[in-house]
Amino acid sequence: MYVIIVYDIEVERIDAVRHILKQYLTWIQNSVFEGEITEGHLEELGFKLFELIEKEKDSIIVYSINNPSWIKKRVWGKEKNMTTNIL
Repeated sequence: MYVIIVYDIEVERIDAVRHILKQYLTWIQNSVFEGEITEGHLEELGFKLFELIEKEKDSIIVYSINNPSWIKKRVWGKEKNMTTNIL
């Protein structure tokens, strides 16, 4: 499946969250990751992040897409990190 993850994390945990997400997905913008991931790896990623974040202060949103060909991506301005697996 293809996922897009966006987050709003307190500053003292941003680097740790980003480090975990980089192990699974591509960092495309500040606070945004995307890429192909299996259901099992997504669950594993969720467990790691859930242990790290403070649920009363932090927010992580996961958008999952079963068919990435349904996504039309447009970049206006500089693309920070090119992804090769999105149409």
